[in-house]
Amino acid sequence: MAKLQTAVFGGGCFWCTEAVFKMLRGVSSVEPGYAGGRTDNPTYEEVSRGDTDHVEVIRLQYNPDQVSYRTLLTIFFASHDATQLNRQGNDVGTQYRSVIFSTSAEQKTEAETFIAELEASAAEGDPIVTTVEPLKRFFPAEEYHKDYYERNTSQGYCQVIIAPKLQKVQKEFAQLLQSAS
Repeated sequence: MAKLQTAVFGGGCFWCTEAVFKMLRGVSSVEPGYAGGRTDNPTYEEVSRGDTDHVEVIRLQYNPDQVSYRTLLTIFFASHDATQLNRQGNDVGTQYRSVIFSTSAEQKTEAETFIAELEASAAEGDPIVTTVEPLKRFFPAEEYHKDYYERNTSQGYCQVIIAPKLQKVQKEFAQLLQSAS
């Protein structure tokens, strides 16, 4: 059995990205948190105000025998708008920027190659603003952020913002879902 690997993505609100990646076969855990900033042990309130330079991210553990890093990149780019600088929809600020925090030289190279391929395939489209940065530290989010969508499916934000993202991933990537055979 392959050793679990770690991937860290920031693509807007971590409630959304957590819910998307929890559906995937080969992903054993997804944890919301903060990365990329200058403050140790940031709080949600500090990050939300833009006081820390941190990004809302998810850290996931995955089995590369079941899901490749390239597949994770595919899902990441399909589940958010990588052409919006410092925002995703109504969520605005550097804490919502599109970023891949690499945990190895291989991830850095693969992410940069993937972005270059996307850019080349859509030369007429808006440029991708996603950055690739080395992961220095990850700070877990407060407990109430974990499994947010699962615990709050009837809440307006979950119904209007998160549910459509999940439906899109379920439709376009059904073969990659945990329930798929």
